[in-house]
Amino acid sequence: MTPWTGILVAAILCVALKAIGYLLPPRWFDGPRAQRVIDQLTVALLSALVVVQTLGAGTAIVLDARVPAVLAAAVLLALRAPFLVVVAAAALVAAGLRAVGWAA
Repeated sequence: MTPWTGILVAAILCVALKAIGYLLPPRWFDGPRAQRVIDQLTVALLSALVVVQTLGAGTAIVLDARVPAVLAAAVLLALRAPFLVVVAAAALVAAGLRAVGWAA
């Protein structure tokens, strides 16, 4: 299978999954249990994205300046700091660690 064939198959599968979602009856998603699962699924997917982007470098797991930066951001979010402060602090932590040569 060529890369373009794989991309085409993946695109067709994505469109098919989206179409199936529109064909499902809305009452399946009206209950409190379904809403709770949908809400938790969103959080789980976003958390997985953050972990992959923080620890991933190709196919390897890398512990570099991104890890302490995300931890600093998590602490500030827990303290309910404004979002721009959280982003700026995380960037400063990562830049500071990279400046002292702790992590590339």
